Amino acid sequence: MFFLTTLLLTTVAAVSAHQTASLNFAPFEKWRAAVLTADSTALAELYSKSPSAQTTDADNRPISMQAELDFWTSWKLKGLTDISTEVIGEHDPKPDLHVLVLRLAFVTKNGFMEKKQFINVAQGWSHQGDQWLLAFSRHSAPTLLRQPLEEKLIYHADVDANQQIAEAVRSATAAHKRILLVFGGNWCFDCHVLDEAFRSPEIAPTVDKSFIVVHIDIGQMDMNLDVAKKYDIPLDHGVPAIAVLDSGGKLLFSQKAGEFEAARSMAPEDILAFLNKWKPTT
Repeated sequence: MFFLTTLLLTTVAAVSAHQTASLNFAPFEKWRAAVLTADSTALAELYSKSPSAQTTDADNRPISMQAELDFWTSWKLKGLTDISTEVIGEHDPKPDLHVLVLRLAFVTKNGFMEKKQFINVAQGWSHQGDQWLLAFSRHSAPTLLRQPLEEKLIYHADVDANQQIAEAVRSATAAHKRILLVFGGNWCFDCHVLDEAFRSPEIAPTVDKSFIVVHIDIGQMDMNLDVAKKYDIPLDHGVPAIAVLDSGGKLLFSQKAGEFEAARSMAPEDILAFLNKWKPTT
C-alpha cells in the first residue's frame, strides 16, 4: 500500500528521504510544462518508445500509455493553475539513468475556490542519444492530504500505553493542552496518512499548540484492547480511532463511527475542524 514499494526501494536505495534541495532537471520541467498546458503530444514525446516506457500505479499495476497521458492532461479541465514540486529523492544509479521521487501538489481553481491535491510520483529518466526520456513512471492516486511515501514506526509495541497516557496527562496539565489518543498500528496506511497530516504545515501549528498526541498500538487487533475499551473506542469500526482527553485525563470524546478510519479521503479542513472543536478554550 505504501508508495515506495520493494521494487522502487531497490531502484532508489541510495536516495535520502525528504531532501530539501530544489529540483534542477530540465527534462522534468518540460514534463511539468506539458502537464500544465495539457499538451498530450509534447508529453508523449517525453516517454521512451524503444524500449517502451513502463507506466504503473502506486501498487505497481501496469497502466497503458494512453491512460498515463489522459491522467496527466485531464487536470487542465479540472482548473489546474500550478504544480509545485517537493523533492523526496534524486539519484543517478547509473550514468545514463536519473531517478526522481517527488511529491507534487496540483493546485486547481473553480471560480473563487482553490483546491490542492497531492500526487506521489517516481520517475526514471533514461539518457538515449542526445535526450532524456522517461523509462518508467509510477504515480499514486490524488489525495487532499499528503500521502506517506514509506512506512515509519509510529506505534511501539514495547511501550506501556497506560504509562504513556499518564505521562501525557502530566505534560498536558502543565502546558494547558488536551490529549489525542490515536489508536492504530504500523500496518495501517490511514494511520500513517493521519500522522503525516498532523505534521503538515496546515495542521501542525494547531496540533502543537493545543494537543499532546499519544499513539496507542493495537498490534494485530490483539494489543491494548483494555485501553480501547476504557476510552470507549470500538476498534471493530476501524483505525485510526481517536479519543480526546482534557488536561486532567477526563474523556471528552471517543470515535464511534470510524470517523478517521478513511483518513486518506479527508481534507485538511476536515481535520482542522475537528481539532478546533476539541482544542482547549481560552
